[in-house]
Amino acid sequence: MNRRLDLATAGILAAATAALFLLVWLDGTRPTIRRVDGAFLRTMVDVRSAPLTALAHVLNVLGSIWVTLPARLLVAAFLGIKRRWWHFIAFVSAMIVSEAAVGTLKALYDRPRPSGSLVETSSASFPSGHAVAAAVTAVAIVIALFPPAGLHRWLWGTAAAVFAFLMALSRAYLAAHWLSDAVAGTLLGTSIALGTAVIVQGVRGKGEGRGAGPPGERPSRS
Repeated sequence: MNRRLDLATAGILAAATAALFLLVWLDGTRPTIRRVDGAFLRTMVDVRSAPLTALAHVLNVLGSIWVTLPARLLVAAFLGIKRRWWHFIAFVSAMIVSEAAVGTLKALYDRPRPSGSLVETSSASFPSGHAVAAAVTAVAIVIALFPPAGLHRWLWGTAAAVFAFLMALSRAYLAAHWLSDAVAGTLLGTSIALGTAVIVQGVRGKGEGRGAGPPGERPSRS
């Protein structure tokens, strides 16, 4: 990994994620967030059209468990077959942490969903589970599979996060989530994917510094 760039990006994302979650939590700022969410939802309803709704439904499916779960299993299997164990640990850890975080945070915030959703929904609204799943899966896949040289992987990771955000916006367009649910979910998923990779890479670096790196994995594939 490009340690400096990854650490800086992870820090900025973590700070932005924490700030948004705090704004939604605090009594003093929650009404402002709700007003922005309400205005955005009204705008989405006003601009709805058949083509946009069809696109939103496609993006909604891409962020569903029917797509993200097979993608996760395939990548985890690939990393295991290639014996890229540190990547495997980082990837699987990101998935586990994200799933645990979504359930915990939804129960903690217990936020009602918008009315009039165009798709089936369940559980609380904040943060968007679809957004978290899409972001953590897409970004973690880039980290696991793309070489770390230069800005190449960082740019692909940015593209993955942008895709996840567009998918998350489709949930807000369909009235399945508020805008802040979508933004928070994308930030959280991206932060978990990158943060987990940074932590695992740090542990790996310390182990290899002591000559304790695992056999069968090349340091150049970090």
